[in-house]
Amino acid sequence: MSEGDPVPGGAAGASGAAQAGAGDGGPGAAAPVPQGDYRAAVVDGGLALSAGMTPRVAGRLTVTGLVGGDVDPAVARDAAGLAARNAVAAVVAALDGDAGRLRRLLRMTVYVACVDGFTDLSAVADGATAGLREAAPAAGLPVRSAIGVRSLPSGAPVEVELTAAVRP
Repeated sequence: MSEGDPVPGGAAGASGAAQAGAGDGGPGAAAPVPQGDYRAAVVDGGLALSAGMTPRVAGRLTVTGLVGGDVDPAVARDAAGLAARNAVAAVVAALDGDAGRLRRLLRMTVYVACVDGFTDLSAVADGATAGLREAAPAAGLPVRSAIGVRSLPSGAPVEVELTAAVRP
């Protein structure tokens, strides 16, 4: 493993920590770069939808693995918060950077890559909710689904999709 690679089952090493704040999904963060042939977010009429966002800092996953196996649920909770902040950053970027146009968060889906029998999905998804509170406190909390899956892109333990109401 080279410096800056995701730490299986754990948080990013020193390289990842040094990058925090520069593309960490926090308020004012740059939009995450898509990892394939799609847009990070789109706006149509009064809605904005994000693509599935994983816990990336400057394009690099901060953690990989299955929750309840090699990823501790507390680490997954933090990763879900980062993924949710990335989703907000993608939506704001689709609004030409105007966070004031973000009117209301409507729906969030949190996918958790987990081992068979892991059922504490809601606790992991609570990290995504905390990420939304941090990144868009005035936009309210959305309805939410937490869904356990076998795998996610690039081995990410969590992925978050967000739908929001926006001002013209």
